[in-house]
Amino acid sequence: MLLQFFFVLVAIILGARLGGIGLGVMGGIGLGVLTFIFGLQPTSPPIDVMLMIVAVIAAAGCMQAAGGLDLMVRQAEKLLRRNPSRITLLSPLVTYLFTFVAGTGHVAYSVLPVIAEVARETKIRPERPMAIAVIASQQAITASPISAATVALLSMLTGYHLSLLDILMISIPSTIVGVLLGALYSLRVGRDLEVDPEYLRRLEAGEFDEAVKGAEALKSPWKAAVSVGIFVLATVLIVLFGSIEELRRNGDTMLQMPSVIEILMLSAAALILLITRTNGIKAAQGSVFSAGMQAVVAIFGIAWMGDTFLNGNMTELRASIEGVVTSMPWLFGIALFVMSILLYSQAATVRALMPLGIALGISPWMLVALFPAVNGYFFIPNYPTVVAAINFDRTGTTRIGKYVLNHSFMMPGLIATIGAMLTGLLLIQFLGR
Repeated sequence: MLLQFFFVLVAIILGARLGGIGLGVMGGIGLGVLTFIFGLQPTSPPIDVMLMIVAVIAAAGCMQAAGGLDLMVRQAEKLLRRNPSRITLLSPLVTYLFTFVAGTGHVAYSVLPVIAEVARETKIRPERPMAIAVIASQQAITASPISAATVALLSMLTGYHLSLLDILMISIPSTIVGVLLGALYSLRVGRDLEVDPEYLRRLEAGEFDEAVKGAEALKSPWKAAVSVGIFVLATVLIVLFGSIEELRRNGDTMLQMPSVIEILMLSAAALILLITRTNGIKAAQGSVFSAGMQAVVAIFGIAWMGDTFLNGNMTELRASIEGVVTSMPWLFGIALFVMSILLYSQAATVRALMPLGIALGISPWMLVALFPAVNGYFFIPNYPTVVAAINFDRTGTTRIGKYVLNHSFMMPGLIATIGAMLTGLLLIQFLGR
């Protein structure tokens, strides 16, 4: 088992280094080793989860192509410029909302340059809002009803009679509390901008002659508004169908949530294209579609490999850690956090490790409370949104430290993640049944 785990770990590390679809395709090599060398029987690939994500990404890509994301960025820029002194508190709420609606943290790219420039113009250290804004975009993944991670968790917990609303009642308030705690910490991070030596050096070198432009004018505001409206309506319907079982009754049978999500999101994508007359090819060329399909490939390879490893070694794994996890189930949150650092994907972490938690008999409510622990990929500062934030901050205050791990995102990330988990553990005492 240890030798098998070594090959699994090597596949994960190499896949993360390759980037893009590298994580998923390296999962294929790991699966080949487990199957053809160690003789494990491959489990079924996570088809339902993958198809749900494809449907959501199709709708989000169409919304982006119709100008919906640009519209959201324009509104965010207006909000931030009206309240520049509160940018450290408002910025994470903006990126949280973006991710919550779109189901992917990559939408934060659009608003990060605005946050950096508004902070610099008002002499607020950009590191303060930038770092927590990135963390908020990650935390919102575990609160969004249409994110790949939430969809994956829901598919695993349906047998325990937990609805989508049950998950959201824990994950939304807990992640918001975690983000606000991180934002409060960020208010006092680092020196004030006027006395920061790196900023003064860059100012002396004349690196701030040209300002970064804000959001460009929308070509067709009504198309953008329609696309956002359709996408949000589909999201609301998903929450309603997931929360009220009677809405899913189809004669004598009950529609399963994967089918509901796939139908609604594909329909939303089609309506956006038809009503706004947007080119479907453009939707497939956007950043949202690209990032989402990378997540699908990652889940395909890594989750399939992880499921096969866990299924083939469940007896040994249960015997070795069942006693500890049963007496202190919160320790499973640490395992989720560490795995997310390796996988760089909340959804892949859920698919890879949550089956073990279920097999060990951990309460499904406890698993929901620990769900924000999968947001650990800020720990090593090489995730795309982290790198983008560092590059967008032209003052140099958002940075990677001398010792690598002492970077701008570490403390806000740890505070937000721990705060979210503790809040979740408190909430399940009142809401768990």
